[in-house]
Amino acid sequence: MSTPAPELSIVIPCWNEIENVRAITAAVTLEAVRHARSHEIILIDNGSTDGTRDAIRALCAADPRVRGILNTRNFGQMRSPTHGIYQARGAAVIGMCADFQDPPAMIGELVQRWRGGAQIVLGQRRSERTGVLLGLVRRAGYALLGRVADYPVLPNVTGFGLFDRRVVETLRQWHEPEPFFRGMLVESGYPVALVPFDRPERAAGETKNGIASLVGFALSGLAGSAKTLLRLPIPLSIGIALIALLLAAAGIVAAIMGGPAGALLGWSAGSAMFATLLLFLGLIGDQVRLIAERTRGVPLVVEEDRLNFPDGP
Repeated sequence: MSTPAPELSIVIPCWNEIENVRAITAAVTLEAVRHARSHEIILIDNGSTDGTRDAIRALCAADPRVRGILNTRNFGQMRSPTHGIYQARGAAVIGMCADFQDPPAMIGELVQRWRGGAQIVLGQRRSERTGVLLGLVRRAGYALLGRVADYPVLPNVTGFGLFDRRVVETLRQWHEPEPFFRGMLVESGYPVALVPFDRPERAAGETKNGIASLVGFALSGLAGSAKTLLRLPIPLSIGIALIALLLAAAGIVAAIMGGPAGALLGWSAGSAMFATLLLFLGLIGDQVRLIAERTRGVPLVVEEDRLNFPDGP
């Protein structure tokens, strides 16, 4: 007999969270029991080396509603959380961090908004506690994405929130190998409800997101949410071609009037060659985009073990 799907799934990605994993599981369990008719908690570990995996095994042994996924290695902070969400069976799925920066106390409000008809409910931080340099990098990233992304970018939204089963199934079918999940939620076109909140302090341990990792995350998000950048060389080539024509016209006029036409015609020829090169680069880029769209299918993670799942040990 198959196990009935729970009303609510809560997915918590972990990487070296030994100081938080037990406490976050207890806090989330308390809120889930209060606000959901039934629930499951999925702890997906991304190759921890500090004892987090042993703690997850112990939590699964103590409560059958807690499920564990242990990856063979660290697959990054986009692929592993998304894989965990895709393994959830709940009618609604909540994704949140293990370090209490996404408050468990908000679970009730997320569920209430979902029961009221919202298919995507995202927490939006009112402010970010960052240093000057990190704040500049963050603002620059939002500004760039806001200008070139294929769909609206929601500032101060990290992906913490609730997603209806229909939304999860829609995104699963995309087979995105590097899923920028919070961008995919907006790209799907389902309406998004925002719930502002004040970001609490990290409970324990150190943040895993330094400047280098945040820049890498931003670049991955840019690549995944702004495919039009691959076509950028094409309009650039058109603009340079127009400049080449103007230079050629100026060179012809200068030659007729006995002026120095050689330099203008040389610049015109060089600009025309550069425009042609950019045109072909743009066409190649668009072909790369099409190939990427057609060949998606790389697994997000490789699992070493899974615990307490109805279809597994």
